[in-house]
Amino acid sequence: MPAERSDSDSRKLLRRLRDVLSTKAMGQDRLDQITHLIADSIGTEVCSIYLFRDAETLELCATEGLKKAAVHQTRMKLGEGLVGRVARTGLPVNTADAPSEKGFRFMPETGEELYSAFLGVPIQRVGEKLGVLVVQSKLARAYSEDDIYGLEVVAMVLAEMTELGAFSGEGGGGMGKLHKQPVLFRGASGQEGASEGRVWLHEPRVVVTNPVADDPLTEIDRIREAVGVLRVSVDDLLAAESLDKDQKAVLEAYRMFAHSRGWLRRMEEDISSGLSAEAAVEKEQSAARSRLSQVPDAYLRERLQDLDDLSNRLLRILTGQGKDTGAEMPENPVLIARNIGPAELLEYGRKLKGVVLEEGSVGSHAAIVARALMIPMVIHAERITNEALNGDAILVDGDQGIVHLRPEDTVARSFRDKIAMQAEAMQRYASLRDLPAMTKDGVKIGLHMNAGLMADLPSLVGSGAEGVGLFRTELQFLVRNYMPRREELAALYSRVIEAAKGLPVAFRTLDIGSDKVLPYLKPQDEPNPAMGWRAIRVGLDKPGVLRMQLQALIRASAGRPMAVMFPFVSEHAEFVEARAHVLRELHREKSLGHAVPSALEIGAMLETPSLAYAPDAFFEMADFISIGGNDLKQFFFAADRENERVRKRYDSLNASFLTFLQFVVARCAASGTKLSFCGEDAGRPVEALALAAIGLRNLSMRPASIGPVKALLRRVDLAEARAVIDRARSEGAETVRPALMEWLASVGE
Repeated sequence: MPAERSDSDSRKLLRRLRDVLSTKAMGQDRLDQITHLIADSIGTEVCSIYLFRDAETLELCATEGLKKAAVHQTRMKLGEGLVGRVARTGLPVNTADAPSEKGFRFMPETGEELYSAFLGVPIQRVGEKLGVLVVQSKLARAYSEDDIYGLEVVAMVLAEMTELGAFSGEGGGGMGKLHKQPVLFRGASGQEGASEGRVWLHEPRVVVTNPVADDPLTEIDRIREAVGVLRVSVDDLLAAESLDKDQKAVLEAYRMFAHSRGWLRRMEEDISSGLSAEAAVEKEQSAARSRLSQVPDAYLRERLQDLDDLSNRLLRILTGQGKDTGAEMPENPVLIARNIGPAELLEYGRKLKGVVLEEGSVGSHAAIVARALMIPMVIHAERITNEALNGDAILVDGDQGIVHLRPEDTVARSFRDKIAMQAEAMQRYASLRDLPAMTKDGVKIGLHMNAGLMADLPSLVGSGAEGVGLFRTELQFLVRNYMPRREELAALYSRVIEAAKGLPVAFRTLDIGSDKVLPYLKPQDEPNPAMGWRAIRVGLDKPGVLRMQLQALIRASAGRPMAVMFPFVSEHAEFVEARAHVLRELHREKSLGHAVPSALEIGAMLETPSLAYAPDAFFEMADFISIGGNDLKQFFFAADRENERVRKRYDSLNASFLTFLQFVVARCAASGTKLSFCGEDAGRPVEALALAAIGLRNLSMRPASIGPVKALLRRVDLAEARAVIDRARSEGAETVRPALMEWLASVGE
């Protein structure tokens, strides 16, 4: 336990701070009183508070000692000068001779040329950068460790009071009110569509309302008791019999954090300085975030999430603010979370109007579920969980990857106009539902839908799809915490076939690995999992699950036609081996007296360029081939589709890519093998037109895309489109998109 100080200087300062904060003064008045109070208590000539006006700009908001005229006039970019360095790194800067320090920026309007010594500490709250607290003096001296620690404690209280809106106010130069202003977040599209609703936080924010405490002994007892409860809960998790060796290893690391004496000792020291137990937890959480975010080791950075989770658990124990806060989910809820698993998202179901994640990826399990439920999703919306509150108005633009939180009226009106136009377009597309996707020159294009959940199947009839071109069987494995049984799968697949009402369904066998990791199977530590042990490679190396799934599919057919395709086949031999598994299971089921499919088609997904150059025997053996456009494009261009820096760099209508696809079309035509294209590009009208123009006659896409694609195909002459593409390629165009768009504009409605 830290040495007890009857009435330490830091506790005196924090109490005086609390008194100032409890007054009815406006935001600017409070800031001015606080800088005076800190300078007086610490015995330094200057105390200044710099706060963020936006994500990249710091502003001098209050000062004791510098020129008052500089307040709200002096601004700097993140990383600029010593103050900007503190804000960028989240670490203190302490120097006896500030002007000689690398990166120093002289601001003549402040009159700071008189002061040599500089100490700046970040004002931050759980990873959220709020500003910088600075003290300066004429005497050229380095501030002591006690000075730094004392200022960090004060900064922690300022961060908590900033969160509670203590410095906001109308006019007076204070900060704008937190969680009240409109905020725009630019992320990436996880699922297209637009929606308007109200925020529903997956994990509500823990609000610390008592950052300063009067009785350190009582607070230390509280923190010790709460840590004890936390440790017991972690130990209980470890005692679960269902854990495998790897899960136990992860939880052992988790327990190591929970049982860290250093962690508890630092929090007790914070409490002895005058912080409450809750504020001490957040102070150490913020400090750990700053330290670990600078560490180059990826493994150590990942441990930050473990420490965050433990700190949040501890805060919920101390405050009693659990996930169930008693708040009622608003109408038209839009889910906000750092990340979320597929099972959790499915629990919310179709009641959600949108999903916004700070993390996630376009190929994540959650994104797949969002597509299945046709819920607009935006990913990589950084800091939205810090800014959003339950019930806030929110607009989700999944098409552009943009989120408007607490939008202004003009923005909301424009957005509603967009939603209305989309609804009008959907009504127009619905009128085409029963009409074929027939081009003006009489070419029929088969439009099929992708699915992965029973929830998808009602869209089959309503969308006008001619069947299910891809049923992703892995979702049923991903949303469980145990391996599904054969009987469960057979019953599910049977319901899928029945829901299709006689329309064809192509079942893709288990596609795990890469970004799809089953929670109950040992994860593989691979440097590049997208090109690693995944999909058919797993099935052939570990045939038990593959055989079980094939048996379930055969039994589900109950004498009806069946189509099975294997994912990520990269060479002929893999398909031969996989096909042999199907035939063996077919023979076995027949010998057991079970009904077998009346017709069975066995196909492969072409997702690697190598398969396009397989021997003729492959194309003759495969009953059908489906081009998996998402994976194929990333391997063709060597551009990871989970990497936002490169995934949009290469156009799907790149002339080289279309030429490659045309080569695949020719090989399938020569062998009489049925061919389709499956992926995001199939559901984009202009891309779908180009695919049809180069010879693809079957496209598989999400249900909502069928109407727009059909509408475009029915108003164009495919031969003319092909001529436009050929001419652009012959002229050396890198991409045929500009030529195709210009031609479409001339075609009109």
